[in-house]
Amino acid sequence: MEFPDIELRAHTGETVRPRSFERAVVYFFPKAFTSGCTREAIRFNELYDEFKALGVEIFGISTDKIDTLRKFAEKYQLKFRLLSDEGGNLARQLGIQRPSGSAERVTYILERGRVVEVLRNLRSADQHADRALEVARRAFKAGGPGGI
Repeated sequence: MEFPDIELRAHTGETVRPRSFERAVVYFFPKAFTSGCTREAIRFNELYDEFKALGVEIFGISTDKIDTLRKFAEKYQLKFRLLSDEGGNLARQLGIQRPSGSAERVTYILERGRVVEVLRNLRSADQHADRALEVARRAFKAGGPGGI
């Protein structure tokens, strides 16, 4: 499966196309500042350097407004970019939009825009980061950008 080719605005102000990166982990979270989403973001942040050592970019996506994501990223000093899918267009394309308009908690591991693995229905929110790192280690053993 190919990840949709869509541009989203990052909390840093730039526009990002997640599928354009060599390797990426794209995790969707329902709502900034909730307990599960906060634990999940903190865990991805804790593991950030290990992902970077594998040449993997991390992107957190929610349907929250960009100002909310900026405040969330600043409060928890996140090292990676949060992207706004305000309106839920991408979540709808992926079939993960909830009736409330927020996205389900789902993580996609990408290589050159292709979905390598999808993580969903994990028991706790912070498991997504650990499982994504396990998958990335298996899939990207050679490490470093372009080192496949």
